[in-house]
Amino acid sequence: MPVLSHGSLLTFLIEHVAARSFYHSATLPLALLTGALALCTLPSWGAWPKGFSRFVVIYLSAWTLCVASDWLQGPYVYALYEAYGFSPHQIAQLFLAGFGAAMFCSSFVGGLADRYGRKRGCIAYCLLCIVSCATKHWKSYWILMVGRITGGFAQSLLFSCFECWMVSEHEVRNQFCSSLLPSMFGMKFSLMYLVAICSGFVAQCGADSARFAPLSEDSLFHLGGNLVPFDMAACVLVVALVIISMLWEENFGHTAQVEGVPLWEGLISICRSKPLLKLGVATACFESAMYSFVFNWTPALESEDEMPPHGVAFALMMMACMCGASVSTLISDRVSALRRLQLVAAMGFGAFAVAVAALRRGGGHVCFCSFLLFEFCVGIYFPAAGTLKSKLVPERIRVTVYNMYRVPMNAAVVSLLLTNLSTSLCFRVCCALMGILFLATLGLLPDDPESVPEDSGKAK
Repeated sequence: MPVLSHGSLLTFLIEHVAARSFYHSATLPLALLTGALALCTLPSWGAWPKGFSRFVVIYLSAWTLCVASDWLQGPYVYALYEAYGFSPHQIAQLFLAGFGAAMFCSSFVGGLADRYGRKRGCIAYCLLCIVSCATKHWKSYWILMVGRITGGFAQSLLFSCFECWMVSEHEVRNQFCSSLLPSMFGMKFSLMYLVAICSGFVAQCGADSARFAPLSEDSLFHLGGNLVPFDMAACVLVVALVIISMLWEENFGHTAQVEGVPLWEGLISICRSKPLLKLGVATACFESAMYSFVFNWTPALESEDEMPPHGVAFALMMMACMCGASVSTLISDRVSALRRLQLVAAMGFGAFAVAVAALRRGGGHVCFCSFLLFEFCVGIYFPAAGTLKSKLVPERIRVTVYNMYRVPMNAAVVSLLLTNLSTSLCFRVCCALMGILFLATLGLLPDDPESVPEDSGKAK
């Protein structure tokens, strides 16, 4: 065998990877682009005000661990149910229970967190998720159902209590400059997508490390295999629980001096304020389309001619998300959050339109490129939406409103599970949702400040 020089060895490796599939050949250039954009968005710690760097560390350390636990579990839930021998109908029932629980919980858990504390809500997320992970060890439909319900409750807390705690600490307790919030959101979601990429590889190593088997011959309790990622997630959550309990301060929305029921006050605030109502429509449209996409991207890429490497495709889409979050941070000083949301609507419409056309013509690679564009939009969306919500949603009912915004999204996911829409029709619906999102952003930030609710969470 001839000896290869460093240059020829690198060329050989690149050609070997590129020859495997279209997806593998896209990995290196997209990884380089992702890394370059991430380097451009690295924060300048010296320019931050006193105390901000500590605030960033204690928040992002806990947030990163909590989303890592979520990403570790995600790819293995369906596979675990299949390994237990449950039918597709039973698995669909379990998934339906999880999203139904999230929808039900979203209607009231926000009020509890606003009244009794956002930190307590984050602790509750960790405990509920640990319980959900523990139930996965039993080959019992009803024990697994309990796990899906507790996991659904936890999911509604993850994407509301953590962000609301951060915004309140940033603007109310510490009174940091509001111009730092876009950078905070950019770091938060860039880290989330980086963790998603790494978690996939770590979970795969864990699942391959031990054989999946019952504890004894007739035991319902199982160990190893697809259960290892859930055990890893539980361990990560224990560390996050310690950080939150020891380092976070408690903050509240609905205080004892404020009368009324937070749920009804949240509903009334949304109905009476056009900006809050339009923001709710915008978030519901985008996140409904996003979850619809999650259920349909795999069958859209599969064909008789090519079976895509799902792990590589997922990693590429997470890289696209991270690129979007980095770009959102880079342009946040020049492009407002509202304009970024309108840009997301336009690009998202184009991405789904291309996907529909590609499905009709059997262009799997073109379809995947449209998916990368949509995931890029996802990366821009979350920092932009987070910034808008921090400006518009009243501090005293912040978690209540955030969770109520998730009710339509969960309802859309439940409807998707109950129906049998074709992939092409589902993407057409997503196109329509992007159009509604764009319309909802028109006039979202009014010129008349009196039409924005008081106590919008801005630093005093």
